[in-house]
Amino acid sequence: MRKKSAPQRTNNNGFIRIISGQFRGRKLPVNDLEGLRPTTDRVKETVFNWLMQDTRGANVLDCFAGSGGLGFECLSRFAAHATFIELNKKAAEQLKNNANTLKLDNTKVINKSAIEHLTSDNQGDKFDLIFVDPPFRKGLAEPSCHLLEQNNWLADEALIYVEVEKECTFDAPENWHVLKEKQAGQVLCRLYQRN
Repeated sequence: MRKKSAPQRTNNNGFIRIISGQFRGRKLPVNDLEGLRPTTDRVKETVFNWLMQDTRGANVLDCFAGSGGLGFECLSRFAAHATFIELNKKAAEQLKNNANTLKLDNTKVINKSAIEHLTSDNQGDKFDLIFVDPPFRKGLAEPSCHLLEQNNWLADEALIYVEVEKECTFDAPENWHVLKEKQAGQVLCRLYQRN
């Protein structure tokens, strides 16, 4: 009788890999938590090909940070600062640990609901590059995007990356226009620019 081998950990439940920049190839641990759905390397490569000229010096907001894969990728590519919003306490702690591992002092982790945080009127810096990649099938993408627009979170020509399930009906704010769009499996990816 063959002995069953232990399940292999994959990059979706054990670590994320930074694909380019100063931390290229670094693997950062990720907690295996329900609902945590790190962006795949394939999708990440597409997104950062779209954003190739836009990460350096950007003030980044990762709204449903989870593993932090998108925000850390920006920091690897010389973003000025990244703010991670993550509701799950363990995931938020891991984001802080990973920032410390990379010796980053230009990050902020906010452990609360993105919707709750974005509901308040932003009195601080505006964000140039925003990631909205919420848990699927919870109806969080559209309200998050409208709160970003309504409550002064966005720089004038901000770029907003939205990742939703392909069957999601999603209405962006009227002054956002689609720059890029791609479907990868069950995922629909869009990059918007604010006018």
